[in-house]
Amino acid sequence: MIVGTAGHIDHGKTTLVRALTGVDTDRLPEEKARGISIELGYAYLDLPSLDERPGARPPEGGALPPRGADGMAAGGTDRIGFIDVPGHEKLVHTMLAGASGIDFALLLVAADDGVMPQTREHLAVLSLLGLTRGAVAITKADRAAPGRIAALGDEIRALLAGTGLDAAPILAVSAPSGQGVDALRELLFDAARRLPPRPARGLAPRLAVDRAFTLDGVGTVVTGTLHAGEVAVGDELLLDGRRVRVRSLHAQNREADRAHAGQRCAVALAGVAKDQAPRGAWLTAPHAALRTDRFDARLLLWPGEARPLRSGTRVHLHLGAQATTASVAVLDGEQIDPGASGRVQLVCHAPVGAWRGDRLVLRDAGATRTLAGGVVLDPFAPARYRRTSERLAELAACELPDAAQRRERLLALSAQGLDLARFAQAEGLAEPLQGWALGDDAAAALAARLLAALAGFHARLPDELGPDAARLRRLAAPRMAEAPWRQLLERLRAQGRIAVHGAFVYLPEHGVQLSAAEQRIALQVAPRLAAAGAEGAWARDLARDCAEPEPLMRATLARLARQGELHQVVKDLYCDTATMAGLAATVRRLAGAQGSVTAAAFRDATGLGRKRAIQHLEHFDRVGLLRRVGDEHRLRADSALFSDAAD
Repeated sequence: MIVGTAGHIDHGKTTLVRALTGVDTDRLPEEKARGISIELGYAYLDLPSLDERPGARPPEGGALPPRGADGMAAGGTDRIGFIDVPGHEKLVHTMLAGASGIDFALLLVAADDGVMPQTREHLAVLSLLGLTRGAVAITKADRAAPGRIAALGDEIRALLAGTGLDAAPILAVSAPSGQGVDALRELLFDAARRLPPRPARGLAPRLAVDRAFTLDGVGTVVTGTLHAGEVAVGDELLLDGRRVRVRSLHAQNREADRAHAGQRCAVALAGVAKDQAPRGAWLTAPHAALRTDRFDARLLLWPGEARPLRSGTRVHLHLGAQATTASVAVLDGEQIDPGASGRVQLVCHAPVGAWRGDRLVLRDAGATRTLAGGVVLDPFAPARYRRTSERLAELAACELPDAAQRRERLLALSAQGLDLARFAQAEGLAEPLQGWALGDDAAAALAARLLAALAGFHARLPDELGPDAARLRRLAAPRMAEAPWRQLLERLRAQGRIAVHGAFVYLPEHGVQLSAAEQRIALQVAPRLAAAGAEGAWARDLARDCAEPEPLMRATLARLARQGELHQVVKDLYCDTATMAGLAATVRRLAGAQGSVTAAAFRDATGLGRKRAIQHLEHFDRVGLLRRVGDEHRLRADSALFSDAAD
């Protein structure tokens, strides 16, 4: 169990931790000189087994957590870790860096001072992080006048009302004299035994780095609370995108081969320098690593706020051990009132690691007070369509209680398909997923739109075989990703509902077979079209040269064009596929890094006259290889027309 101390400066946090554990968490010379905590401090307290405590009994109302073969309790509750945070108002950001990993809050209020500003803010932080386990220690009890402890206890109980810690026990202690210290220690022991283990199986390891240092003979060491999963010596992990290896490991201040969620860890890493491991970095499994500059979340605005939270508000975001600035976009209505909850999108001014279910805290733009807290819903939030009913339904699915339910519901809602790899990444799952999934209803609706788009294309352009796959996607499902679109095409082709020739897609009945006369004409025109090259051949000239009736020649050429065997550049002017593929390759080469080509450049590269060059470019515009913008023809990056992959 990880215990986090909280409270106003000089209310005895470090002194009480020393009394409980025997460890002085003020380790810096400046802390010793000034008598205050500046950085996060750490200490540990062994949890005795029940048979080590005379007369001890199991916790009332429940059995002890099971112990493994190594004797450790589930969740690592055989040792309690303390995170001693600074109480100074200017160091709240440091307090927040340690607070996100704690299981049990220990709020301290000095008997002589009473409730102070940082008492209130630290309580707000703990409550907004969703903590419901904790206790309040009234310190310096030996200095209190008669009746002061009872009066202060009533004030604290009123302060806790409406927070997650409203049922927390209140104890009077004096670290120097030892008054109440043993009782507090026993309370912590019982809380540790009652603590349910954090989920480890099924989730990838994620550790929020709150400190980094170098040890002689060891190298770079990072410390933090393991939020999920397990880490073992020898693991290959990512530290903010940099691949590292776990050399050695300490869990709860003990050397270990493996650490699991909920434990304080010190991880010695190979492959990284100390300055490459800043506070706020995430140590994660490679497949689960992510960094996002916008995510959707559910927020609770602190009841003590004077004004609602509106879109456009600039805030300081604290997530894991990281802090950055961000802007708020309210998704439910126009604002969130004090004490109310609502969904928002946070647009971050620096990339952050954020996984579904992670807790966060917001402070105001001046970093002077705590505003709100919440939970991450979707780390892959869209910049557009973020308030549509469809998107809000997806966010509701993200709030379901377990990953299996969320996946099932998101799949039912995903009209464009569910990216399984991204889903696993957002969830931080231990096992990566691959590919896309498409629900039955969504697949049926998309197939209907695709077939209708093909029928409309054939009606408008009967002499063309069909659109290429990229153009058809723009017609039928413009927001669908390439991978599920290709899966849908393959499914429909396997069912015989569509046909594919190279890059072209068409309805099977549109590509009818040639008659014997048409096959004879096709053999006659093939060498003539090859010889004509990029200049092309006119239908009337081919009819004359082949001694065939002109109507039959036109009908045959149109049929061949529908089958993708040749291409009609303008009415009655045809080129063969090999020639068009060569011209398309020239277009791609000329487009280069700029992504566009002009008629003059294309004319010079091909040796064609200006008129014929423009005709070819306009044909490429029509079939979807290019897109006309002003005097330029821009290459469509998603088009596979005439490419090697389409052959």
